[in-house]
Amino acid sequence: MASPWYTRSLLSYLFICIAVALITYNAITFSTNSRLHSDLSTSSRRFHRALSFSHNPRAFHTAVTASNSVYNTWQCRVMYYWFNKLRDTPLGSDMGGFTRILHSGNPDSFMEEIPTFVADPLPAGTDQGYIVLNRPWAFVQWLQTANIPEEYILMSEPDHIIVKPIPNLSVDGHAAAFPFFYIEPQKYELVLRKYFPEQKGPINTIDPIGNSPVIIEKKSLEKIAPTWMNISLAMKKDPDADKSFGWVLEMYAYAVASALHGVRSILHKEFMIQPPWDLEVGEKFIIHYTYGCDYTMEGKLTYGKIGEWRFDKRSYDSSPPPRNLSLPPKGVPQSVATLVNMVNEATANIPNWESSW
Repeated sequence: MASPWYTRSLLSYLFICIAVALITYNAITFSTNSRLHSDLSTSSRRFHRALSFSHNPRAFHTAVTASNSVYNTWQCRVMYYWFNKLRDTPLGSDMGGFTRILHSGNPDSFMEEIPTFVADPLPAGTDQGYIVLNRPWAFVQWLQTANIPEEYILMSEPDHIIVKPIPNLSVDGHAAAFPFFYIEPQKYELVLRKYFPEQKGPINTIDPIGNSPVIIEKKSLEKIAPTWMNISLAMKKDPDADKSFGWVLEMYAYAVASALHGVRSILHKEFMIQPPWDLEVGEKFIIHYTYGCDYTMEGKLTYGKIGEWRFDKRSYDSSPPPRNLSLPPKGVPQSVATLVNMVNEATANIPNWESSW
């Protein structure tokens, strides 16, 4: 007799295949009530520990999707340290609960340190080596299963460090999002029209955003998430879309899903900075350290070439960064110095940083 786990996995795989097959040029007019089958949101492997909830009606719940890799985990630990520190300030009243959505299918040793929901990964082979496809699927499971008391969600990522308390930037049903210069719907209109037909509106109805950072009403995200997942899977199976969008395919899928459900975003350039290109923190809320920071000892940027001084998250893919990283030389932008100082403060104060891996 097949095990319950095998049966769940087979049902999940069959449903995903059917869902993807339905996404065609003629059948992509998703209803605003679209949902995945409720059977997919029940699993004995779900775990969830929630933070205490603020009664502020504008409070948002911060959600971060992650794998169980060392690489994702140390970033989540640093991110959660700064979330807690800034949430517990007078200006942090809009920052409600926090959840790490762990899409490994199994709990890990950091469940007690970071509030965590364990989601099932996609069936083996479905992501085709593009692990980010697990993100929308994990959000679908979390939204359908977890008790989320806040009415707003901030979708964030492990490599985000919050530098000052984030207010709820969502207004009148509009989401708040960061505009990405490399999300260009007009440039890829021919490909995107497979997923966003002309009757849905002009191509610039698709905002130049990804799913993160985004603050959005929970009820809107509940509608968007299944569509986001289905379009992500369909785009990955579409050679034209896969070639056009590459590593940002899932971001395009989210932008399209939002447009299909009529959720527009207020674009906030001050949402975050991305060193080394953004030089000052200023009034920004998040440091996104996706790019490597390489410099000579005279403070000259050597991007694309390993510098005499460097900080690159990819240097720590199999082990966490040590405590007390060396500070950048004089002349390096304030944004980079702030990033390293904040990582150092977090690792100095997180218990068992170097012995719990």
